[in-house]
Amino acid sequence: MNPLLSHLQPYPFERLRQLFATVKPSPHHAPVSLGIGEPRHATPPFVREALLGAFSALAAYPPTAGDPALRQSCAGWLKRRYGLTLDAATQILPVNGSREALFALTQTIINPKAFADGVTPYVVCPNPFYQIYEGAAILAGAQPYYAPSVASRNFAVDWDSVPDSVWARTQLIFVCSPGNPTGAVMPLSEWEKLFALSDKHGFVIASDECYSEIYFRDEPPLGGLEAASQLGRHDFKNLIAFTSLSKRSNVPGMRSGFVAGDAALMKAFLLYRTYHGSAMSGMVQAASIAAWDDEQHVIDNRTLYRQKFAEVTPVLQQVLDVHLPDAGFYLWAAVPGGDDTAFARDLLAQYNVTVLPGSYLAREAQGVNPGRGRIRMALVADTAECLEAAHRIVQFVQTNFSKTTP
Repeated sequence: MNPLLSHLQPYPFERLRQLFATVKPSPHHAPVSLGIGEPRHATPPFVREALLGAFSALAAYPPTAGDPALRQSCAGWLKRRYGLTLDAATQILPVNGSREALFALTQTIINPKAFADGVTPYVVCPNPFYQIYEGAAILAGAQPYYAPSVASRNFAVDWDSVPDSVWARTQLIFVCSPGNPTGAVMPLSEWEKLFALSDKHGFVIASDECYSEIYFRDEPPLGGLEAASQLGRHDFKNLIAFTSLSKRSNVPGMRSGFVAGDAALMKAFLLYRTYHGSAMSGMVQAASIAAWDDEQHVIDNRTLYRQKFAEVTPVLQQVLDVHLPDAGFYLWAAVPGGDDTAFARDLLAQYNVTVLPGSYLAREAQGVNPGRGRIRMALVADTAECLEAAHRIVQFVQTNFSKTTP
């Protein structure tokens, strides 16, 4: 067996299952889950129709590089969304969702024997974080380094806290903007800082942007490729951006997205994926073209989230320290008492509402777990269900904690 497997930690939802193993949820309330970030808005009918209309594609092996029409569709979206012009043949690659691609790119990039003194390379990631970053780094033979998201900075990652000695050994950095679970969007000044560090130390920047189309400001979130272009980095050196249809188009089960950026990195990534056996089904490619080419369903989806958050957030603010995020579909709330696991466990037992403890999404690093004392709530169900959960949380806090205001 690969000895590195023993270094993997249980996934947050496995830890949640263990936490709830002895809990008997309240029989007086129907279950409501805010625990999993799985989009539950309706899949656009035209996407389903495109999928069903492409059965003939099952008769052929799909190319790893994807159909030229799909790559061109992705290029068209990048042009409309960010004003960017990329070469569809060399700078864009369809992938089976961003999760698969984040893992695979790490295996492509990391060279565990790169340093002459035999030290292990670093992969820098936010903390809290999407656990694929950690697992991908470990299985590639690298060591994760956790850069904290700081509440005083609206949960932006404190890149300045990373020592120069760590940057010198870094081969890959994961950026998640908008962030999971905090919803923070990284400004141009932070991108400029990371690009300068990348130029100095030679590491690759992997920009995870799967929440980019769900936002609450009038101005859409800045993307990594967009930031590079604004700073005159038109070759996107050492930069790869990841995006997905799962949240944008409510098709998480379709497993479709694409990566784009540095042509030299894309060439190596395509070689890896050819052996990895991860070509996208022709049926999924047809449905993906339909989704990337249409923007109205994305606008409608974003409107649903904006209306939902506008109704739910004020209810929760009666008893929790929680604020509207920059983007994404999570609320990242501090809990009274500071014990996020006890809060989640007792909330399920008393009111049959599931939330995810923030400490499960982070690691103890530099003496602190930045997720401790917080919960992540995924507002993915319809507004009525989310409001029902919010009102139950208010009742739970008012019943169990003497201080009922944040």
